[in-house]
Amino acid sequence: MARITNGLATSHVPAIGVAMDLGKTDEPYWQPLFAGYDWTRQWLAQTKPDVIILVYNDHASAFDMKIIPTFAIGCGERFKPADEGWGPRPVPNVIGHPELAWHIAQSLILDEFDMTIINEMDVDHGLTVPLSACFGALPEWPAKVIPLAVNVVTYPPPTGNRCWALGEAIARAVASFPEDLNVQVWGTGGMSHQLQGPRAGLINREWDNRFLDGMVGDSDHLRRIPHIEYLRETGSEGIEMVMWLIMRGALGPATRALHRHYHVPASNTAVGHIVLEPVT
Repeated sequence: MARITNGLATSHVPAIGVAMDLGKTDEPYWQPLFAGYDWTRQWLAQTKPDVIILVYNDHASAFDMKIIPTFAIGCGERFKPADEGWGPRPVPNVIGHPELAWHIAQSLILDEFDMTIINEMDVDHGLTVPLSACFGALPEWPAKVIPLAVNVVTYPPPTGNRCWALGEAIARAVASFPEDLNVQVWGTGGMSHQLQGPRAGLINREWDNRFLDGMVGDSDHLRRIPHIEYLRETGSEGIEMVMWLIMRGALGPATRALHRHYHVPASNTAVGHIVLEPVT
């Protein structure tokens, strides 16, 4: 049977991708940030996931105000890097796993989650930056990827509780897939940041680190954080952290941390990164 072996969460700041693409990773500003991913790259080379279910949010590349699905799953065979206004990033195409993706879509819908099924879309920095940060610059991604897009761009986003429950449902779906696959779930986005208005540049280190603490162990209190707390404490874009809860919910009742990294700033944004394993 397929099995979820690990969870990983990371910010997906677009400037991280730009720094990699322009060869700036060793510059004094960027080096401390990228040093936090050295452990992860070595670990991924050893663990070799077959498939990554990558939870991210689209930034008006595949979706716009004409259609905004709350949860959308990519069931296609291939997803190209999106042109976000300055040309597509020079990174490999994302190769999907249609068989597992369709199985998950069916399982989730029969489990009463209303999923939007996407067969064709381009994927933007929300998905490609985590792959770059965690795998490095490669001619092709070493794992197949199932994109799972979440609306955290316009109100109302899904609640943390709904995201956690979706992760639990994804775990049930993966466990019922008959092929022997090493599956990881990645949650991306966050941490505290606000990109506009009087509070632009807001970063809340203390709150971010309490959130990271809550990802580890057997407590599920993070699923009950209300939208208004994310907005008040972490800025208008901090709501992206609900996507981490899909990953956490997929790992089961308890987790152990294998690696943790936190760095500010990266383009006026707090960067968080954590690698977890389920405790059975």
